[in-house]
Amino acid sequence: MSLEKQVSFTATNTYSTLNTFTSKTKNYWMVFHGLGYLSRYFINYFSQLDAAENYIVAPQAPAKYYLGDTFKHVGASWLTRENTVEETKNVLAYVDAVFKAEPIKNDINFIILGYSQGVSIATRWMGLRKIQCNHLILHSGGIPTELTTSDFEYLNKQTRVTYLYGDKDQYIQEARKTEEQLKGTALFGHRLEVVEFSGIHEVHTPFLKEVARSN
Repeated sequence: MSLEKQVSFTATNTYSTLNTFTSKTKNYWMVFHGLGYLSRYFINYFSQLDAAENYIVAPQAPAKYYLGDTFKHVGASWLTRENTVEETKNVLAYVDAVFKAEPIKNDINFIILGYSQGVSIATRWMGLRKIQCNHLILHSGGIPTELTTSDFEYLNKQTRVTYLYGDKDQYIQEARKTEEQLKGTALFGHRLEVVEFSGIHEVHTPFLKEVARSN
């Protein structure tokens, strides 16, 4: 008879940062990449922001795999449908460790961004850990179905929430867009702002620049 058992162990994982945190830093970004990315490449999307005013921290999804059939390029995944509850605990414990290593300093703007699959991690981390931020950006991804309005009742009234997607996104059908908007409205109420840009499933850097300038 085959049995599936479980053990606990200590693991080590990397994360990436961009720019240097100084007295001139205005915005601290915690950014969660999408499926197939590595954090050291994903963080380059934020290189167009003012380096003196923006400090970016990009956690790295722990599950690495080869992309395509050439076994040359490596990507990563945050979660799958396999053992999701336990894997979520592992991922959030890792994100906690990153946040402890890179704590918010001084009274600056804290921006949390999840892109594609990263939306599920950003919202779970915030909702389950009760993380306060100034602006939550949900970019082209799905909100986990287990999250409810009560998970986000702790948020400050001033916290901005933006759902951002491209009008030609090949992964978001019209029904999916509506579904995500309704989920966001239920979870975040009047805070939710839906922003549609002209483009496909890709990081929309013009909006990132706008956010960086507005804070």
